[in-house]
Amino acid sequence: MNKAERTSAKTAREKIKQQQAAARARDQRKRIATYVTAGAVAVAAVGLGWWYAASNSRSEEAAAALAPITVQADGSVVMAKQGVASPVVDIYEDFQCPACKELERVSGQTFKNLAAEGKAKVVYHPITIFSQEPTKSNSVRAGSAARCIADGKQWMAFHDLLYQNQPSETEAGFTPDQLKNWGKEAGVSAPGFDQCVTSEKNAEAQLSFSKKIVDAQKITHTPTVKLNGSEIDNSALFSPQELRQAITEAAK
Repeated sequence: MNKAERTSAKTAREKIKQQQAAARARDQRKRIATYVTAGAVAVAAVGLGWWYAASNSRSEEAAAALAPITVQADGSVVMAKQGVASPVVDIYEDFQCPACKELERVSGQTFKNLAAEGKAKVVYHPITIFSQEPTKSNSVRAGSAARCIADGKQWMAFHDLLYQNQPSETEAGFTPDQLKNWGKEAGVSAPGFDQCVTSEKNAEAQLSFSKKIVDAQKITHTPTVKLNGSEIDNSALFSPQELRQAITEAAK
């Protein structure tokens, strides 16, 4: 190969290298574009999922005055407009239960709104499910105190305050003085309320009612919420939008 041929071959090889380099650069740009696009889609999907979850778990605002509330002789409490008998929503709760507190925070207003709209009969069953201390005694004191209130609206206000002020599971709480103060805050003015709370007058009734309910309804955890006798899954229970949909569909 003479000098001219060698020069020509070298030039050809350099052109091939340049073309290959350009091709690699184009491929790299394509891959980057693909990664960016895929990343954008992933971010969008995550964002959409977050928005969907947030919209489903957003608590409702109070829409109307509470439906009439009646404290029953056995300690259960019915909230429903006159003439509304179904669907029936039974809420089995323990005032010391952290998950019950969270349910009240997330979905409590949904239950109240549906009752106020005449779309459900809501029945509260405050029980003591704990067997160890100090949670058992905390629960019994709170449940016993709630039984000292005969007025429905006052009971509901007291119910809400108990959750707002729920003590830790590791320490004694719901003391008589606290319960009496929260009773006053809830508007309780009955002259025998303080003595009823201090003496834990209804402690035995709270325990016997709890055992009866746990056995009859086969309650293994709180909160347990049943719609016309069938337990509502937690995925709907802690999603106000899904909870409302399940209950309103049962009313049709």
